[in-house]
Amino acid sequence: MVILVDENVPYGREAFGLLGEVRTAHGRKISREMLADVDALVVRSITKVNRELLEGTPVRFVGTCTIGEDHVDKAWLASAGVTFSSAPGCNANSVGEYITAALLHLAEKHGLTLAGMKLGIVGVGNVGKRVWKKAEALGLQCVLNDPPRFDLEGGDPVFRPIEEILDCDFITCHVPIEKTGPYATWHLAGAAFLARMKPTAILINSSRGGVVDNQALKSTLRNGQLRAAVLDVWEGEPRVDTELLELVDIATPHIAGYSFDGKVNGTRQIYEALCASLNRPAEWDPSPLLPAPECPELTVNPSESGALSGAVRAVYEIMSDDARMREMLALAAPEEQSAWFDRLRKEYPRRREFFNTRVNFAQPDSAMERLFSGVGFRCG
Repeated sequence: MVILVDENVPYGREAFGLLGEVRTAHGRKISREMLADVDALVVRSITKVNRELLEGTPVRFVGTCTIGEDHVDKAWLASAGVTFSSAPGCNANSVGEYITAALLHLAEKHGLTLAGMKLGIVGVGNVGKRVWKKAEALGLQCVLNDPPRFDLEGGDPVFRPIEEILDCDFITCHVPIEKTGPYATWHLAGAAFLARMKPTAILINSSRGGVVDNQALKSTLRNGQLRAAVLDVWEGEPRVDTELLELVDIATPHIAGYSFDGKVNGTRQIYEALCASLNRPAEWDPSPLLPAPECPELTVNPSESGALSGAVRAVYEIMSDDARMREMLALAAPEEQSAWFDRLRKEYPRRREFFNTRVNFAQPDSAMERLFSGVGFRCG
């Protein structure tokens, strides 16, 4: 069996090598010619998997080590008899930690007290639920909007109409991209949506670039109609509107879900799915391969102002990602900028999730322990 694996899939050779011959390639460079004798294809989000790529090849299994599936033509795969699997929830906690880091930075930059402010969460699936839990630990009042779940779950009143979302101090989007249908999300945050947000509000998008109309957002920010925006995803990736990049408070290259733990979860889930399709037992365990965390332990003074922000920065400094992204501005050619965007993703520093770090408090403080535990740290 021959398996072609995106070179950015961690432990791809170790996992899939138990099932056959493994070849690797850059995700954007995977071609039909490469698949001439390949039985299974394992990708991440940058490979467009469709009829054009697969027709006439022997590929009978496609797995994407990501939550998102919009880069895969699932209907065509089904019609062609190709088994497909994604990795729902694999990096949900990683995105939740990204949003936590962003909120703490925004609060410091703009002099905001998060406790008591309102966070609108658009999309309450695997990721949205993690964001909800961490945001509540920070003291935010969460307003949830998820029309598909509202309909599926019989009108659960926990899900609120979009009008209530638009009254929030922060709005964060965690939806798949759907261009048509009753739950379309393409340009969900368009000009009308942005105009109805409070001028003191902040928009965060770490789902898919097309969920926010980037041109409308650029105009809104230029006109001072929003306090700020945070973008991890961009329309037209790897091309980025550099004018918009200069306007947002935090700019990152589609890495919210790029924690090392999240990526390894994705590898494991797709390995297990391929094993299931082959009726073979899943024997690979990534645990012995995981490196020690860079920050295994922290001692925190709970009476110190900004204790949580300092701990989060010690594990994940979101503004380092922002600084590397803004180096793109020194590159004149769009092709160079696109290559830089892809390079940032390919060479992304190893980022471990908060649970790998134990926090000890200089003196007992049950409220601070609940706060730190609530966002994901191990305490005590």
